[in-house]
Amino acid sequence: MKSSEDKPLNPRTGPLSHVRVLDLSRILAAPWAGQILADLGAEVIKVEKPGAGDDTRSWGPPFLKDAEGRDTREAGYYLAVNRGKRSITLSLDKPEGQRIVRELAMRADIVLENYKAGTLERYGLDAASLRKINPRLIYCSVTGFGQTGPRRDQPAYDFLIQAMGGLMSVTGERDNLPGGGPQKVGVPIVDLMTGMYAAVSVLAALARRNETGLGDNIDIGMLDVQVASLANQAMNYLVSDTLPKRNGNAHPNIQPQDVYACSNGQVILVVGNDGQFAKLCEVLKKAEWATDPRFSVNAQRVRNIVVLSALLRAEFETWERDALIAALDVVGVPCGPINSVADVFKDPQVIARGMLKHVPHPSGVDLPQVSSPMRFEQAALQTCAAPPLLGQHTSDVLKELGYGLTDIATLQAAGAI
Repeated sequence: MKSSEDKPLNPRTGPLSHVRVLDLSRILAAPWAGQILADLGAEVIKVEKPGAGDDTRSWGPPFLKDAEGRDTREAGYYLAVNRGKRSITLSLDKPEGQRIVRELAMRADIVLENYKAGTLERYGLDAASLRKINPRLIYCSVTGFGQTGPRRDQPAYDFLIQAMGGLMSVTGERDNLPGGGPQKVGVPIVDLMTGMYAAVSVLAALARRNETGLGDNIDIGMLDVQVASLANQAMNYLVSDTLPKRNGNAHPNIQPQDVYACSNGQVILVVGNDGQFAKLCEVLKKAEWATDPRFSVNAQRVRNIVVLSALLRAEFETWERDALIAALDVVGVPCGPINSVADVFKDPQVIARGMLKHVPHPSGVDLPQVSSPMRFEQAALQTCAAPPLLGQHTSDVLKELGYGLTDIATLQAAGAI
């Protein structure tokens, strides 16, 4: 069996090319963290349930189509969260599967898991058990509510946490307007933010391990993440004792920022300071607004936004959308269209940054993948590998652990892999 100091068989690039990750997680939050680490070059071994795999494999349609145009078993949801990983199948409720997890943990730097609190303890795969055999291990648990508190044993999903964590109370149109009421964000933002916090946490623990030689246990709760992510809305409430309200697309603290209708489409206007507001007034040929005491500074614009917004809407309706965007671009006032997802991938800036790539998939087709946004001058990220098929690397990983063909066949017969 290899030591944790050995390098993976295939040379990897990126700042984490020396790091091994054992990913026991599924769904989205913790797998998102695993994908970030894989993007950074880490070897990530994803452990899945034999025959079924990660729940998100079946969360479709849509499913990836093979070269003959037939649906595969790979849902778009799964394909968004698992690139660059190796998939092995193990039954964690069988002693043989537990033994293999321990062997993998012996050579790993990081473990990611998102089982309900206490589940892996029953199998001897909890942080205390695995760090006993590998004190350098960084063990990150991701749950809905964390490892402590009255809800520690309860399951959670992004939608529920958006509601419980206050996000939906400040997202959506005002109650007195058509369509008013609480809304969730259109992507699973709490899952994604939780994955980001998990990735940052394990990297911080990795840096500390370089100083102490010891790993750590990390406890990430989705509700904690959402409460922390309330950011300015939380502080607005805490310093004023006034509850934030849903305000549609308008910003609660900086104005004017909203959606405005032009003669042939809508634009987003994002004025961030008094200088930008003055430039906006110049373009609209309304220079007097910039010195009007109701609008000259941001605090007054926030207080008088109903009046100001009515004036802006009347002016914007006389402009064609692209002409207004171009005119404001020249003077440095942020303004842009509301793109569809299809529009996003046609945007010249997105194309120039290489945010869409195609990689070979085992089904025989080129798979589109949204690129990592991270750019390193000294440690370029490697070209990502397609999200793996269920158990695609089981035999390879077991052989690396020293298992022979007869051993692997015995494990298969026992239903352990």
